[in-house]
Amino acid sequence: MFVLIGFLVVFGAVFGGFIMHGGKIAALIQISEFVIIGGAGAGALLAANPPSVVSAIIKSVLGLLKGNPYKKETFLELLTALFALFTLARKEGLLALEQHVERPEESSLFAQYPFLLSNHHALHFLCDTMKVVLTGAVGAFELAELTETDLEKHHEEAMRPAHALSKIGDAMPGFGIVAAVLGVVITMGYLDQGPETIGKKVAAALVGTFLGVLLAYGIFQPLASAIENNVHPEHQYMECIRQALIAFARGDAPLTCIEFARRSIEPSLRPSFQEMEEAVKGGGASAQAA
Repeated sequence: MFVLIGFLVVFGAVFGGFIMHGGKIAALIQISEFVIIGGAGAGALLAANPPSVVSAIIKSVLGLLKGNPYKKETFLELLTALFALFTLARKEGLLALEQHVERPEESSLFAQYPFLLSNHHALHFLCDTMKVVLTGAVGAFELAELTETDLEKHHEEAMRPAHALSKIGDAMPGFGIVAAVLGVVITMGYLDQGPETIGKKVAAALVGTFLGVLLAYGIFQPLASAIENNVHPEHQYMECIRQALIAFARGDAPLTCIEFARRSIEPSLRPSFQEMEEAVKGGGASAQAA
């Protein structure tokens, strides 16, 4: 929603100021310039990126309209789910986790945590890593390296739409110049038509430069930044799982595991210790941990 509000402010300020200065919106409606710049930008995007990235860009842009789902409540649910998982392992042994991590979609434990269950990548990351822990063949240090590599690759993939849009944004002023130059070339053929006709052609050419710069800094760069800002909390969500699993592999108590996870969350999204304590144990965590 804030993305749309931002765009409304950008276009309202630009076109509102133009009208206040005596400009006419009709002068900016140059379909040929839109075709040149828009077509060149779309073609460059398709040429530079595989279909998977183009599809990811569309999904990421549409996802901005829904808002970021990663809130304090989301992280609190995750911490509660991790505590329940680790507590089950401590009470009934590691083998009790096997049925849950092998078929998480059918798990009665994960069914209690809808956001985690719907987040397929996070759920599979958790379950796949837990399977490695259950083998007993990998220590905490090796697990830290393994999961770090996984998250680096996931973050790299998640950032591709933002990087692609940023590069197209960088190219937009250049495409605007291309459109302007083509307009000047056309204008050269009308030098015998009088000042009024020449003025219209020059104005149309300059609209190309205007559109290129506006699209670059008013549309594509903000979109790239917004997508990047959406990726950051998701990466924190995965890092939260990672820190908890490393602590669990070390043999830490369930509450200690999720405290390591909680501390990895940025302060604006991080639940307090008291909130976490009340969520996982109804306020009795300290007593039980003791």
